[in-house]
Amino acid sequence: MTIAQREIAVGSAIEDLYRRRTPRSAELHARARRVLPGGNSRQAAYWAPYPLTLDRASGARLVDVDGNEYLDLLYNYTSMVHGHAYPPILEAVDLARGTGWAANNVPMLDLAEQIVERVASIEQIRFTNSGTEAGLLALTVAREITGRHQVLMARGGYHGSLPEFESGTLGKPGPATLLADYGDLASFERVLEERGSEVAAVFVEPVQGAGGIVRGTPEFLQGLRAAAHRHGALFVVDEVITFRLATGGAQAELGLDPDLTMLGKIIGGGFPVGAVGGNREHLDVFEPARMRALHSGTYNANPVTMAAGAVSVRELTAERIERMHRLAERLERGLMRVAERAGLQAKMRRVGSLLAINVARPAGGGSGAEALEAPDPTPVRFHLAALNHGLMFAPRGMMALATVLDEATIDEAIERAAAAMADVAFDAS
Repeated sequence: MTIAQREIAVGSAIEDLYRRRTPRSAELHARARRVLPGGNSRQAAYWAPYPLTLDRASGARLVDVDGNEYLDLLYNYTSMVHGHAYPPILEAVDLARGTGWAANNVPMLDLAEQIVERVASIEQIRFTNSGTEAGLLALTVAREITGRHQVLMARGGYHGSLPEFESGTLGKPGPATLLADYGDLASFERVLEERGSEVAAVFVEPVQGAGGIVRGTPEFLQGLRAAAHRHGALFVVDEVITFRLATGGAQAELGLDPDLTMLGKIIGGGFPVGAVGGNREHLDVFEPARMRALHSGTYNANPVTMAAGAVSVRELTAERIERMHRLAERLERGLMRVAERAGLQAKMRRVGSLLAINVARPAGGGSGAEALEAPDPTPVRFHLAALNHGLMFAPRGMMALATVLDEATIDEAIERAAAAMADVAFDAS
């Protein structure tokens, strides 16, 4: 029996243990609620009863304000592909040189050249400060080129926090948003047959991230590109998360040739970043001599971000990508094994170094209509139990690996998850 189990056995619950371990985080969350709606500025970083407040991070480890250490299996939702405070990035970021100016910088050119060299569909690139801004920029290009207004995207997809994209993430069509089912080419084709003359662009993720690490097949994605083009719409691939899957992004593995590519996260080396890449013809809308679309921003291509991003991309080699994939497979097998040992039902999806786990109570818990209608608290309990055992991943079960991990840390993660699952099973018994 683990320490956590012993505490649960004397009348506590997983949430109670979480509260006892993190009083300073609770205090700071209460303070934050007075000045921040919901006590935060980022919905994905919230969970009940309150999120952790972290103090520092290095390599694969996080430390909260109460001094608790966590093995990170999320890396700021895939952003820190080399782990936290990666020494080569810290060496490249020289704040003494300045942190921003209204002119070009050499690291911007370095990073742009690396991306153009890696991604066959990208001849030119334009930098922003987030994936959301990248989505806005791609939509601006598409609307300018086509003269149309509507967006077509997958239900449950995520392309940032624009109202057009948020409608799709929530599964609710909006005034400028049309929806179809991810992976179902016929569903997209039906929408295009009915409304194709209004669609400026079709946006799609090669692997749905927020949707639960769902892989798109080459047949679906290549067919979707052809359908978009038949109806005069641009085909936009969102590689903000999936650029980590191959040196040329997921599109290289899938044989895709998008009109525009959205990038972010790892190309900033831990700093805010976004980008849109494409061919010269499409990005010509920003050519100053014949500018058709305005794009500016105080921190676009910020020299600090560009220096960090250039190192992050350069050091994400094919060998390191393959190693992360092997470690993710080891993690997947281990998590399934310990879930079975704990008597829990676990479902996992994995694409390369991206994973998603859903842990549920065994079938047959409870009885009748009440059991069928009651929401299963197991995923929430598992997330908090994992934090109690020093393991960080997304509340929805998403995980991502980093190059800093090795077999020993993966095995440690499996052991911590096993202890958390044992506590969940014990708490539910």
